[in-house]
Amino acid sequence: MNIRLSDHFTCGRLLRYTLPSIVMMVFTSVYGVVDGFFVSNYVGKIPFTAVNFIYPVLMILGCAGFMFGTGGGALIAKTLGEGRPEKANRVFSLIVYTSVICGAALSVLGLLFLRPVAAALGAEGELLENCVRYARVILPAVPAFILQFEFQCLFATAGKPALGLAATVAAGCANMALDALFVAALGWGLEGAAAATALSQCVGGAVPLLYFARPNSSLLRLGRTELDFKALAKTCANGSSELMSSVSGSLVSMLFNAQLLRYAGEDGVAAYGVLMYVSLVFAAVFIGYSVGTAPVVGYHYGAQNHAELRGLRRRSLGIVAVFAAAMFAAALLLARPLSLLFVGYDRELLDLTLRAFSIFAFSFLFSGFAIFGSSFFTALNNGPASAAISFLRTLVFQAAAVLVFPLVWDVDGVWLSIVAAEALAAAVTAAFLWGLRKKYQY
Repeated sequence: MNIRLSDHFTCGRLLRYTLPSIVMMVFTSVYGVVDGFFVSNYVGKIPFTAVNFIYPVLMILGCAGFMFGTGGGALIAKTLGEGRPEKANRVFSLIVYTSVICGAALSVLGLLFLRPVAAALGAEGELLENCVRYARVILPAVPAFILQFEFQCLFATAGKPALGLAATVAAGCANMALDALFVAALGWGLEGAAAATALSQCVGGAVPLLYFARPNSSLLRLGRTELDFKALAKTCANGSSELMSSVSGSLVSMLFNAQLLRYAGEDGVAAYGVLMYVSLVFAAVFIGYSVGTAPVVGYHYGAQNHAELRGLRRRSLGIVAVFAAAMFAAALLLARPLSLLFVGYDRELLDLTLRAFSIFAFSFLFSGFAIFGSSFFTALNNGPASAAISFLRTLVFQAAAVLVFPLVWDVDGVWLSIVAAEALAAAVTAAFLWGLRKKYQY
C-alpha cells in the first residue's frame, strides 16, 4: 500500500512509513562498526584505537549532509504542503548542488589539516601515524559521504523511503564485502578498511544522485535552479540542530577519548569505541524514525492540519518509549557477546568494556526523546528550539559531565556522564514540547 504524506497516520502506518528510514540509518551506522570489527580482529588493538580516535573528526566533515538533508527536507515538505511543487524542486536542486561544492571544499581542508588536528587531539607516535593512514584514504570521498547522509533524509521527503533503503543497503553490503576482501583476504590493513568505507560511501551518494537526475516517479527531481539565499539560509537554520548535534557529538567524542586516555589509557579508548558502535546502531533507530516522520510533520504543518500534528506528536512519543525500553534490555543482554566480538582477545580490555556496558545501557532509556524532539521542531521549521535541544544534549550536558564525573567516580564517571546527559536532555525536550504546544497547536 502506497503511503502519502497527506494521509492520516496511525501507529502502524507511522512504523511502516518510517521503517525504510530506520533501516537506512542502521546500515549507515554499520560502516564504522564493520571497519572496527575487521581492524580489531585482523590488524590489531592500536590500529583499532586509531579508527575510534579519528572517526569523530571524519564525522564532523560529513555533518553538513545532516544539515542539508534535515533542514532542506523540512523546507521542501512545507513547500509541498503549501501546494508549490515547482518551487520545492528548485529548492531541492539548489540544496544538492550546494552540498557537493561544500563537500569538495571540506575534503581539501581535511587533507591539509589531518595530521596537525590528530596531533592536537593527543595522538602521538604509532597512534598518530595510524590515524593519518586511515583518514587520508577516506577524505576524498567526503562529497559522497555528505550526499549519502543528505539523501537518507530527502528520499523520505520525496515520498520514496523504500528506494532510499535500497541505496543504503547496497552501500552497506558493499562496505562489508570490501572489508572482508581488502582486510581479511588481501591483508591491506588500515588502508584496506578505509578504502572499503570510502568506496561504499560513493555507492550511497552516487546512486541516489543518478536517480534524481533522471525522470522518476518521486515528488522530486534534480533540474534547473536559481541562487536563493533565503532558501539556503532557511535550510541551514532548520538543519542547524542536526548539524549542531552531529558536530557537538563528534567534539564530545574527542573529549571522551582524551579523558579516557588520561584515566584508562588506550584500553579506555578501545572500550569506548565498542560502546559507540552499539550506540551508533541503537541511536540510528531513533534517528531513522525521527527522519522518517519529519516530512510528515512538515507537510501537515504546512497544510495547517493541527489535529494530525497532535496525533503525530502523541503516537511518536509512545513509539519512542517502546523503542527505549527494548534497547535498554537489548544492551544489557548483548553486552557480553558484543564485547567478545570486538575485544575478546584481551581479557583486561574485555572486563573494562563489560563494566562500561553495565552503566552505559541506562542512557538508551532517555536518548530517543531528545533525538525525536529536536527533529520534531526542525520539521516545524523552528530551528532555534531544535538547535537548543541538540546543543544542550551533546555539547553542554555531556561535556560538563565528562569533565566533572571522573573526578568523583574515576573511569566509571565517564560512563555515568553519558547517562546523566541523556536524562537532562530528555527533561529539556519535555519542557520545550510543553512550552510550545499552543504556538503550533500539536
